[in-house]
Amino acid sequence: MSISVDINKRLGDFSLEIAFETDAKRIGILGPSGCGKSMTLKSIAGIEKPDSGHISIDERILFDQAQKINLKPQKRRVGYMFQNYALFPTMTVVQNIGAGLGLSDEDRGTRVADMIRRFRLQGLEKHLPGQLSGGQQQRVALARIMAYRPDIILLDEPFSALDEHLKERLQHEMISMLEDYEGQVILVSHSRDEIYRFSDELLIMENGHVMARGQTEQLFDDPGTVPVARMTGCKNFSDAERLDAYHLRLKDWGVMLELDREIPEDVNAIGYRAHSFEPVWGERQKNCLPFNLSGVDELPFERRYYLTPERGELICWFIQDNERVQMEGKPNPDYLKLREESIMLLRK
Repeated sequence: MSISVDINKRLGDFSLEIAFETDAKRIGILGPSGCGKSMTLKSIAGIEKPDSGHISIDERILFDQAQKINLKPQKRRVGYMFQNYALFPTMTVVQNIGAGLGLSDEDRGTRVADMIRRFRLQGLEKHLPGQLSGGQQQRVALARIMAYRPDIILLDEPFSALDEHLKERLQHEMISMLEDYEGQVILVSHSRDEIYRFSDELLIMENGHVMARGQTEQLFDDPGTVPVARMTGCKNFSDAERLDAYHLRLKDWGVMLELDREIPEDVNAIGYRAHSFEPVWGERQKNCLPFNLSGVDELPFERRYYLTPERGELICWFIQDNERVQMEGKPNPDYLKLREESIMLLRK
């Protein structure tokens, strides 16, 4: 199965211009609030009508402005999960799951019973949404979508309304429930962790446009540009000058890097994740920066060090609880080493 989207839509001062085509089963769209993520999903679902363009699933056209095709939402075979799950508050679990199914009473009952078993909702059939936990509501919403047997499922920030302690468990639960779904699933989120756990392919959006697209792990490992690296959660950046094929001068940190891999000619910055530094005591090693401590934050499960560079933003070094052991009883390191495999070679 493949989805193709190439649409334009203007709403006030905001303009959405997005184009992608993919046969990946699990697709993530990452971006800040207001970048056009939800508008993209609503356009695919038929809730919003683009000003121009084309949307299709396989060879089935959902929208084509030139051909004047605009299928109604109920004709698109697209399942849409809203942020608040949009369950009918006065309907029971059984009624919510069966709502809108164009089936005979007997077939509807069979389909709903199958969904009740599949999503572990036995004993809750007569409950109203207000009597359910957040996880149970999520399962009912997903059961309602799956009962419809859609070609594609759209998840619009489904964890944004949940407490932090529930999010991770429900993310894993949803991934598990979707394991045997053969269609495509698109998840939009501003959470890097959610996107990374869920998606095989990733689109990164900003201001209504796609900034970058590729395999999720590859984009996190090698974002290519400073803005994309920031979107994937990288905290540390320095302008860089390429001296030759294997040497870079970090202008903000006052450090020269010597690499084993060849440095592309267009590299003019580096990124380095806050958890990837290696502490060094004693003599300075290759690719190290001085440990000029500015401050420390003690968090419940993490310690955060902030270093003063020659210029620019503070350098962040974060260590988890299980790594604090190496620091106990020792003075602060003399240097932090940049591991070559963790250095992101970037363009500004």
